[in-house]
Amino acid sequence: MKSSALDKAYRNERDACVKERLLLIIRISSDKQQIESVARELHRSRAWAYKWYKRYNDEGLDGLRDRPRIGRPSFVDEDIIIKIRQELSDSNIGWDTKQVMDLIQKRTGVKYHEEHIRRLLYQWGFSPKVPQKRFVKTASKKDKNGFKKG
Repeated sequence: MKSSALDKAYRNERDACVKERLLLIIRISSDKQQIESVARELHRSRAWAYKWYKRYNDEGLDGLRDRPRIGRPSFVDEDIIIKIRQELSDSNIGWDTKQVMDLIQKRTGVKYHEEHIRRLLYQWGFSPKVPQKRFVKTASKKDKNGFKKG
């Protein structure tokens, strides 16, 4: 690819990581610098520079983009998770993490850890229903006594 096309791609790129990789390619191709010296200028390792230079040579500009990462597959089907998520959002009451954990276990037979349920709820856009510690001191004594059990 010509230097002007690389410069244009660099100017139009929004992803900072891809932009840094493009800068590596531009410096190597236009300035005829060694990969090691360009890596040093960018405060990166030689292995990083060689990896992205090879990906660029093999795949072109698309090779400089991050590939999707595949993690461990979920134990629960996506359709069931969508139904549970919809049920939680349609409900007018607040949900406790233990209640959500029991609901998921009842529907799927899979028991997630409480901390994972919190992560899921956050990922789904739900916020905790329990007030944070900083709000405790703002309530009056009468309000605090109203919340006490037994």
